[in-house]
Amino acid sequence: MANIAVLGAGAFGTALAVLAAGQGHRVSLWASNPESLEAIRKDGENRKRLPGVTVPESIYLSHQLEDAAQAELILLAVPSFAVRQTAAKLRPYFSPDRQTVVSVAKGLEAGTLKRFSQVLEEELGAPPVILSGPSHAEEIAVGVPTTVVAASRRRADAEWVQDQLMSPALRIYVSDDVTGVELGGALKNIIALAVGACDGLELGDNARAALMTRGITEIARLGVAMGARSETFAGLSGIGDLIVTCTSRHSRNRRAGLLIGRGCDAQQALAQVGSTVEGYFAADAAYRLAESLGVEMPIIRQVHQVLHEGKMPRDAIAALMERPKRHESETIWLLSSSR
Repeated sequence: MANIAVLGAGAFGTALAVLAAGQGHRVSLWASNPESLEAIRKDGENRKRLPGVTVPESIYLSHQLEDAAQAELILLAVPSFAVRQTAAKLRPYFSPDRQTVVSVAKGLEAGTLKRFSQVLEEELGAPPVILSGPSHAEEIAVGVPTTVVAASRRRADAEWVQDQLMSPALRIYVSDDVTGVELGGALKNIIALAVGACDGLELGDNARAALMTRGITEIARLGVAMGARSETFAGLSGIGDLIVTCTSRHSRNRRAGLLIGRGCDAQQALAQVGSTVEGYFAADAAYRLAESLGVEMPIIRQVHQVLHEGKMPRDAIAALMERPKRHESETIWLLSSSR
């Protein structure tokens, strides 16, 4: 059994800690806010982020990063905006030779537009493992069958994480396409916002299916331009994660989009959801990346305009429907064949 530390006591971090403890691992759960850990200790559950799921007493709760950082496997489950600062705090205690970091954050770093594997390698001096795929915390925590991907430039690291975390309820595949796995996880949140808005406008099943299908096409187009393999986006971290995020009642991004479709502006929707809506931040990063690389991403452009420029959702839908005619798949395959 491994010594595992989970950094971040949100819903997903708590779910991972519960999962690992259930497999017999020695688990610690860290949060920067001691009050949130005290509430978990008192209630026996993370009532604010993951209500109804018992947190075993065997999980060591600590707000001292030095304590948690002694683990051989460190699962980084903080929000995207806190990835670099948490890694910087971890750096004095981290040994690349004896420890492995797994990131479950889905997004791109604001400002630099870097993927989180790049951020973590800069801060910690070793390539991390990226864990991504269709995996809501609410279901992982109660043992619902879930399948995800562990991606790393070092295959042995991804396989070791696979060995440690795989269970009858969690199946893990490995991949070396880190770029593709990360971009699928980051950008599907933007499409989920669009689908939520579509549902809020009561536009029906056809429009929802079109947004999801053309959305994954856009994500793959940007991914291939950045060096990813197009087939990765047909897998768990691409279309799999997109489906669950666009359709699930657990999806914060879909919920925010739903509110926008029903008349809220972006800031009102974010406030009502209450938790981090990663697609809001990812939309700006993806839009800027696409512009810098000359990649056409019409859905993400329209979502960006709704979220950050005040465009009305119905006007965004109209703009998408009135675009010039195109061949369905020419852009992806032309990019893919030119590599």
